[in-house]
Amino acid sequence: MDITIWYLKISKLALAFAIIHSKPPGKSCKEYTEHLAKTVSKQGFGWISKVEALEAEVLRLRQELLLSKICPRFCLENGKPDASAETLLDQECINPVSYSSQLEDSGCDVSNDCAFSSLGIDSDFHQSEHNIDTSKHWLETLPPLNLCCTSKEESLTAPVQFLQHLLEIRKLSEGGTLQADFTELENDSFTVCSSVSQLLDGLTVFYKSPKFPVSNFLTEAVCVLISLITDTKLSNHVLKKCFKKLEEFKKNLIQIILRNSSVNRFQALHAVSHTLALLGRNNILRNSLISLLLSEVRQFAEQLLQAHQIQAMYDVTQYENIFPLCMILEQLLQNETEESNVSSSDYDGEEKIKFLKNLDQIILHLSDEFPLFSLYLWRVNVLLNSAQIQID
Repeated sequence: MDITIWYLKISKLALAFAIIHSKPPGKSCKEYTEHLAKTVSKQGFGWISKVEALEAEVLRLRQELLLSKICPRFCLENGKPDASAETLLDQECINPVSYSSQLEDSGCDVSNDCAFSSLGIDSDFHQSEHNIDTSKHWLETLPPLNLCCTSKEESLTAPVQFLQHLLEIRKLSEGGTLQADFTELENDSFTVCSSVSQLLDGLTVFYKSPKFPVSNFLTEAVCVLISLITDTKLSNHVLKKCFKKLEEFKKNLIQIILRNSSVNRFQALHAVSHTLALLGRNNILRNSLISLLLSEVRQFAEQLLQAHQIQAMYDVTQYENIFPLCMILEQLLQNETEESNVSSSDYDGEEKIKFLKNLDQIILHLSDEFPLFSLYLWRVNVLLNSAQIQID
């Protein structure tokens, strides 16, 4: 350790002498040192960018290699999509829908053109699953997507392309059109995990500062994500390797909803809420999402009760933002209760016990001052207790 410190001091001293010796006339040592530091820093950022570009290229090549291993007939060619590819993309793209009626109480003037496209996924999601036959001739020479993207969307291009192709191969192999070996996914979990992580990170960046109207490409990204986690075969591979990342994604979306304080935020909140609800289509993700929502709603209810009891100020913005979480939680609990093949005991854990503890007293104390929030607490309480009754 002493030798290391000695060498470090000698190196610093040598560097100081070198700077003094090479200092141009008219500049002080301090000014010249700061100039050198800025130059080295810029070069460092340049190398970082080059490394990131090379890593992205390596991942793209690994994606192509994995797809070719899964399906030998599959190949990617450089160039623009041919007409058949563009036709298929148009068929699978989800059209924007109008949901201005859902925002009537937001106090915001939201035109139909600004509707968040991903909200159409819920009604049109299964429709795209039937567009399989049209892609037979396309898959044999499937080119990379060449969509016009903004800077935020550029990071999503590669993972969306890869996962979309993977889903197409899955559909065609299920119908007997293609022979595919999905055991290769186990041999190269890094590629799948990296692609899903890039997709989730890109969506998180968008949701933190969304811009409307939303492009069709971002709509397609959400559609690909939901298709992936609801596919009976591919979802198992994704959940094995990417469960922690998906959990982090859900937590980020919840915090985005709670912390959004912009005046005209209700359109963005509705978009994030809808994506969270769609994630609940996967049974495993739904149970963990229910636990996360129970925890957030319980903590806010306890904070609100404490503020009410001592007549202190409470966060009005967070109070308004808690309602989307309550609505998602109610929807997920209803879906959980209605599905006879899924046991409600899956989420009968620590968070449920904490939530139900003293809930009646909380509702009683808040009902006069906060009737709407109390009503949501009561409805969630009813759903949880009715699920327990069904189990018994």
